[in-house]
Parts: sequence; C-alpha cells; structure tokens
Amino acid sequence: MSQILTKEMARNIFYGGSLFFFLLFLALTYQTHADISKGDRHQLLDDPQVGEQIRLGKKIWEENDCIGCHTLLGEGAYFAPELGNVYVRLGSNIDTLKARIKGLINMPATGVPTRRMPRFPLTDEQVDALAQFLKYVSEIKTNRNWPPTKQG
Repeated sequence: MSQILTKEMARNIFYGGSLFFFLLFLALTYQTHADISKGDRHQLLDDPQVGEQIRLGKKIWEENDCIGCHTLLGEGAYFAPELGNVYVRLGSNIDTLKARIKGLINMPATGVPTRRMPRFPLTDEQVDALAQFLKYVSEIKTNRNWPPTKQG
C-alpha cells in the first residue's frame, strides 16, 4: 500500500496544482473586475438615501486629502485626530461642527510648521457639506465599535 513518490508523480502533482491555482487566480481576478465595474467600491455615491450635500462633502474630503493627516473610522494617517466621531465629540450639534471646521481651516499659521492644519479656501457651502459628511460618517455602525473612545 505504501508507494514511493516517483519523479513522474511529483511532476504531475506540480503541474496539476500550478494549473489549478492559475485558473483560480484568473477566476478571482475576473470576479474582482466585474464587481468594480458594477460600482461596488463606491456605495456611498450610489446610495439613493445619501443626499447631494454628503456626496459633495466626500468629494471635498478626497480632493483636499484630509485622510493624509486624519483617520476616518481607523483608516488613514495618524498624524492628526480621528474624525470618525468628531460630530459626537463636539456634542452632536451640526452648527458647532461647522463653526469648528471654519475655525480650523482659517486658523492663523502659528506653532510648529510641520504640525499645523493647512489653510483651505473653502466656501460656506463646502464647509456645510463637509460637516454633513462627517456627521454621516459618525452615524455609521461599525462592527468593531470604532473609535474605541469618545476622544478618538
């Protein structure tokens, strides 16, 4: 019953396994491209319940590369505070959030040059949209209860 693995059997196992995993790789690649082309990666933009203001806020967030310094639900850079719960942290008041955003983006250039918030020339409409986007993000229920504390 105990057979010795011959070179021919080993070669067949190698070629068969290589062919199987190559075909598996092709199938998974095809599935990924099909999912991306359906728009599964941009659910926020396709969701009919999300308003135009939240979409604009997301666009402003991306265009100004806010995630280059801040984290949002644990994703992004850890250079500046987590903003996934900034709405809750400021007392769940949209007007307070808008005022805080306006104050930070118009802050005088003081302090250590490498550790200050850049000035962004945002209009009041853009600030409102960004605040609505951050409010929307703070209401997302995450599986891991992120951020773990109110401070972020």
